[in-house]
Amino acid sequence: MKASFTKYNLNFKTQVETSREILQTKETYILSIKNDGKIGVGECALFKGLSYDDSNQYEAKLKWVCANINLGIEILYSELIDFPSIQFGVEQAFVNLNHDKYLYFPSKFTQGKDSIKINGLIWMGKMKELQRQIEQKIEQGFSCIKLKIGHLDWKNEFLLLKNLRKQFPADKLEIRVDANGSFFPKNVMKVLYQLAELEIHSIEQPIKQGQVVEMKQLCENSPISIALDEELIGILHLDQKRKLLEQTQPQFIILKPSLVGGFKGSEEWISVANELNIKWWITSALESNIGLNAIAQWTYSLQNSMPQGLGTGNLFSNNFSSPLYLQGEKLYFNPKANVD
Repeated sequence: MKASFTKYNLNFKTQVETSREILQTKETYILSIKNDGKIGVGECALFKGLSYDDSNQYEAKLKWVCANINLGIEILYSELIDFPSIQFGVEQAFVNLNHDKYLYFPSKFTQGKDSIKINGLIWMGKMKELQRQIEQKIEQGFSCIKLKIGHLDWKNEFLLLKNLRKQFPADKLEIRVDANGSFFPKNVMKVLYQLAELEIHSIEQPIKQGQVVEMKQLCENSPISIALDEELIGILHLDQKRKLLEQTQPQFIILKPSLVGGFKGSEEWISVANELNIKWWITSALESNIGLNAIAQWTYSLQNSMPQGLGTGNLFSNNFSSPLYLQGEKLYFNPKANVD
């Protein structure tokens, strides 16, 4: 068995604004395993500035993986505990090795017989741009949208949400908001009550991660559901995951496999969340179509009926070909697609 990796720079069609920076490119790493004439491919989707494993040792660790690929998936995974995105790439490659070139988890989804409902993501921008994106998503048929908040003037953001809710009542449109830790514990409750007036479904990461006591109080007292997102990054061991969820008791957790240790890491979170009656959904994190395809197939296998936060791969001008396609708010897989 032999392995190799290639660094690949994804180019955004138009620059994308996140809570941390404005992106024009996104680097990622494609891992390939060859064994008995078969090839398994996975994506180590490093997210600069956000991934726990964003370090100058990243490529050295990938070289180590390739040199030690014969250790097998279980040993490699345990040795990569400090590199969640590499864990995920290794998982993908080994799973893919057992299937066809674009198959990871065969199902009705990969047969083209079923789909995954996703939310419509509204990217950050000026108010007119936000309004344009919202109108576009509504026209496309999305019944659940997610908006970033806390980065512009809150009065204007609230007015935008208020007008949106006037047009579309809660039984017609589910609105999720993501604060990316933008608010402070001392002023966030006012915001939460304003959001509750508009019957907002949930708010992701209202305050910065690491404020466990404050987050616990918010989860206890918020008039709307709170979802932990960045809070999960860097929590690597099962006992740590249990401790965090027992302490905070959020209504939801949001799982990005590239950031929390892939399939296994995510399934550990899901196991603990289910025990504590905490709901969850899956979200992609600017992976290429290789990682997105693997995430989508795995997500379908979990049979979570909530709208998932999966991308469509259309952000990049030089993305890999993909069997995934979108119809309205449903993500489908074309089993007849000619994928390189």
